[in-house]
Amino acid sequence: MRPTPYVASLRIYEPLSAFSPADQLRWKAIPANASTRRDEENRALRRIIRPEPPALRSDGAHILDVGDERFVAPWSTAMRCWAALDSFKESFPTSITTFFIPPSLEDALSINSEDLEDRVPHILTETWVIPPRWFALFEPGERLRGHTPEGPFTVMRTDIATAKRRCELAHRAVVSAFGNGPIEGEIATLLAWLNLFHADSKVECDYGGLALYLEQSLLANGEAGLESDSSIEDVTLSLQGLAAGDGAMAGRGYERLVSRWRRVGAFEQAM
Repeated sequence: MRPTPYVASLRIYEPLSAFSPADQLRWKAIPANASTRRDEENRALRRIIRPEPPALRSDGAHILDVGDERFVAPWSTAMRCWAALDSFKESFPTSITTFFIPPSLEDALSINSEDLEDRVPHILTETWVIPPRWFALFEPGERLRGHTPEGPFTVMRTDIATAKRRCELAHRAVVSAFGNGPIEGEIATLLAWLNLFHADSKVECDYGGLALYLEQSLLANGEAGLESDSSIEDVTLSLQGLAAGDGAMAGRGYERLVSRWRRVGAFEQAM
């Protein structure tokens, strides 16, 4: 089983030329067949257990070779772990957070933290669910699923220009149906994130370990495992319904999606 089997990722792979000469040398040295996904998860776990000040350099990267061109998605796990802890601090009163984060550790984590404001993560993660807006970036033909020795997997991948166009269409459909609000804001934030990267980048959604839980829940529901996962199609149907003003169509797609992933989320409560 994966070190963090409950995490799904949305990654941006930028072309090697988008990075500094020093990083280009580092990323060129990574073998094409390196097990970077397991390495990233192990590194993230270690940094959660034993936090350290945010590093100002990437600590590893995922590699995507397309023909003769290499694309790179840096992990930046130190920065992402620091940001997660900072978000955790903001969600509780200061009188409580000291029980979880001692002042000495908070001081260490704050070293150079102001530099993180200008740093953009190439990877977004979610636990126990995949946000519907992520599915809006892809079409069924861009989905790859199957099994490896580590278990089932699902990966979706497209170019960033296409992903941005689909994100814009999703945003227009939601605004047309509901106006401005939380859902519209989440899609707008996703689009703003996509706009920060090189125009030739690749966008990838990886179910990660959630593919195993999804397959188990689908089989238990009498369906054909991952092959019956229609999450992209359901989001597409829902958005088409919103764009056409057909609430029934939009509702059918959304309900199928939510019901499917609610069963996956139930595994968290079972642990």
